[in-house]
Amino acid sequence: MSLIAPSRAKGSQKFGARRTENHRIYAHPLPLVFLPPASDSLFSSSRLLSLVGLSPTRVENPRCECVFDPATRSVWVTNERDSTILWRRGFFGKGDLSRSEPSWLTRQINARKAAGKYMTSEEIREKRRAERRQFKLDRAAAIARAAAEAEAAFAEGREAAPVAIPSGATWKPSVVAETSLPAAPPMLEEESESEGEVEEEEPLENVEHLQLTLQEAWFLVWNLDCLSVLDPQTNEPMTLPQIWHTLLTAHPAPPSLRAEAEQRFDNPFLVHYAAYHYYRALGWVVKGGLKFCVDYLLYKRGPVFHHAEFAVVVIPVYEDPQDQASSPFTLPNAETFSWTWLSTVNRVNSQVQKTLILTYVTIPARSRVSPDILSSPACLAHYSVREVVLRRFIPARMRD
Repeated sequence: MSLIAPSRAKGSQKFGARRTENHRIYAHPLPLVFLPPASDSLFSSSRLLSLVGLSPTRVENPRCECVFDPATRSVWVTNERDSTILWRRGFFGKGDLSRSEPSWLTRQINARKAAGKYMTSEEIREKRRAERRQFKLDRAAAIARAAAEAEAAFAEGREAAPVAIPSGATWKPSVVAETSLPAAPPMLEEESESEGEVEEEEPLENVEHLQLTLQEAWFLVWNLDCLSVLDPQTNEPMTLPQIWHTLLTAHPAPPSLRAEAEQRFDNPFLVHYAAYHYYRALGWVVKGGLKFCVDYLLYKRGPVFHHAEFAVVVIPVYEDPQDQASSPFTLPNAETFSWTWLSTVNRVNSQVQKTLILTYVTIPARSRVSPDILSSPACLAHYSVREVVLRRFIPARMRD
């Protein structure tokens, strides 16, 4: 079942002054870049290749490197060049010190430039949050006063005095937010100018790295062959079988069942990778959806251009119920969920204009498929993915 994006309001796109620049920076959907032949001298050979059905296009492979981190069950890209490539070409990973794009160094530089002059975007955001929090407190206090006045008036047999309840359109903060920065003391500026001494700031070191999930790392390794995973102990590149074994054993299991966990089709890595690969193969940009109580968010082009249109909940389905009874893993959503839970998740995503998708990943039965096939990625061909799209009925929005 392919996904067709519904008609969206104009607010779903992220417009701004840098829209044209973003189209240039994020022009490539994947780390691999397909280029024309190197020079005109290859015209004759290119024409000959075209006649026999072969493409003369060159493929530019960035050959990025990362290190597997067993503590966080993720891989770290510490090289700034590789981090930039993986983010700008497909929006893979996230900065460990940022909300999405690894921009910690840029934000620190902007904070230094803005010190004492103007507020940075982070400070403006915190100021707005503080004002919004204060507005809710003031409104709640006004409602409590109105209720107390109405109750007292009813007991005394008089008409209740009006109590002004603030609204979002008329309310204004009564105190200056703490995040506003005062100007630099003029005395210090005069002293520094008179003495002719300029204090040099220490250069900033970029301590942020790009963090990839196991699913993102394996997609880049296996499908695109543009990522090398280094062993955290030896710092040497791991082979493809070693990477596969490492990812299968990344999730914890009881010590008594740890050996058996490598021979299980319900391994959490396999179940979630089946869903991740399915949507990536359809051309969607897949990101984590923990903020909205789901497993994945689907972007049409990427978080720079549009907001996520779909929210995906991965639901494992055992082909053989006996496999679930003997499983060492406790997979989320494997048990029957309640309508309360489903309504809650659906409402959260409907309020942010996202369509909820229940993605059922069928786990093959061990009685039908030999566990020996788990020694290679060929086992992924035995998984199947089905989708159910849910939309919450909102009378105020759906009258037309």
